[in-house]
Amino acid sequence: MAATPASSAPNGLRRILLKLSGEALMGEEDYGIDPKFLKRVAMEIREVMGLGMQVAVVIGGGNIFRGAGLARSGMDRVTGDHMGMLATVMNSLAMQDAVESLGMHARVMSAIRINEVCEEYIRRRAVRHLEKGRVTILAAGTGNPFFTTDTAASLRAIEIEADLLLKATKVNGIYNDDPMKNPNATRYTRLTFDKVLTDRLNVMDATAIVMCRDNNVPLRVFDLNTPGELLRIVRGEDVGTLVTNG
Repeated sequence: MAATPASSAPNGLRRILLKLSGEALMGEEDYGIDPKFLKRVAMEIREVMGLGMQVAVVIGGGNIFRGAGLARSGMDRVTGDHMGMLATVMNSLAMQDAVESLGMHARVMSAIRINEVCEEYIRRRAVRHLEKGRVTILAAGTGNPFFTTDTAASLRAIEIEADLLLKATKVNGIYNDDPMKNPNATRYTRLTFDKVLTDRLNVMDATAIVMCRDNNVPLRVFDLNTPGELLRIVRGEDVGTLVTNG
């Protein structure tokens, strides 16, 4: 487990995993990476690290390629998913650069071997990086086609024994309907994993939700577009929607 003393970490937390979508990195841009957004996220991570937290990050690749979307256009699904994995490595390297530009240490670890660019993902080594205070960015999903980066985030959170999985979205939590389409949609403050599955509240894919449920990893869904939300969460404020086993 983490080496950070419990007394130095707020809200009983000491290790978190932050899941970012690739689309989030676009910020105000139409494609690719918005450097301003990337820097703001890195600054929020620095604030959280300053409270004694250990931070792992999983980033999607949808701002560059989406394997499932390419498959629907006629490309072989496995080929498309491999391209998506490489997109997550590109995003992870960008995040590493943003973090290091603020004076922190970061490591990118890939589930597929790209040893000239970043480290290979090994669970024990990832935990050691976290214990040494390095932002540990876990790239290339699970390394397997047909699995989303949401599932990768759940898997890595379980493997590194994270106290909380944070899913950053474009809305401030989970709603009973799409708040972008229905202005009367109601936001949940707390949910169980079973209700998320039963009601098909599509915040993450079902595999990711089941893995969190079966391994008792709490999930909090929040809006990263609102500055300071990440810091408020680790300080114990009731931000977004918390999903647990009840």
